[in-house]
Amino acid sequence: MVRPEWLKIKSPDPEKMQQIKKMMDKLQLHTVCESAHCPNVGECFGQQTATFMIMGDVCTRNCAFCAVKHGATDQLDSAEPENVAAAAATLGLQHIVITSVTRDDLPDGGASHFAAVVKAVQHKLPHSSIEVLIPDMAGDDKAIATIVTAKPSVVSHNVETIPALYSRVRTQADYQRSLNLFRQVKDKNPDMVTKSGLMLGLGEAMEEVTAVMQDLHSAGCEILTLGQYLRPSKAHIAMERYIAPEEFAEYHRIGVELGFRVVVADPLVRSSYYAGEAYREAIASKYKNIGGT
Repeated sequence: MVRPEWLKIKSPDPEKMQQIKKMMDKLQLHTVCESAHCPNVGECFGQQTATFMIMGDVCTRNCAFCAVKHGATDQLDSAEPENVAAAAATLGLQHIVITSVTRDDLPDGGASHFAAVVKAVQHKLPHSSIEVLIPDMAGDDKAIATIVTAKPSVVSHNVETIPALYSRVRTQADYQRSLNLFRQVKDKNPDMVTKSGLMLGLGEAMEEVTAVMQDLHSAGCEILTLGQYLRPSKAHIAMERYIAPEEFAEYHRIGVELGFRVVVADPLVRSSYYAGEAYREAIASKYKNIGGT
């Protein structure tokens, strides 16, 4: 399929890209921007923003859509919390997004490491907001409690696609477990801002996506992002079709009607894209929404 005009991306500034890469390499840090082949990496690096990926760059799961490596993992780096905080301070970030590979090999799924990173960043940048984009933590209530207790500004978890596609797209995940994560977060802290994301173009019907949106809202999710799936390589699951901007605008309208506090829907949207703006919009007004075209 020929990539449509609305998915054409400007070439990144090589100098800005190199500056960020050098700093990350020096601190032995990873970004999901590069590991997941995000199409917005040039724009974000050019604006000195990045999504930190902690606990290594190798995942214990092997999702069919994801470009992150999978296999044997390394030991956790005890210096990583302070290194993430140092990088965030150097970049002068007002909103810090922290995600991770899935670490099913760890007793708590890495929850205590997430908490340590959040606390280190809070200490270094007390006036900045922090968003954690977490795996499902195998549904472990104690692990989720550890993350919520660290008091990030946003707890995010992507359901990624419709449940009918989980057996092909997210073979080691469970749709209901992901939905329940939002209930667990809200049970522990009703004021915690919650967020999820969906990628479109894998063969889902609009009614199926709408049903997922309804499920998410009912489970307590407040911010929703929707973007176009782009196949990282021929080894990954094939894309079925490109979703036109007009369809994303319709999803935005549906999300607003369902009552999400923020809906960001556009072909190039990813869960961490303009995350700070989405968070600030979420806390500014309960029903005011951004996104769509």
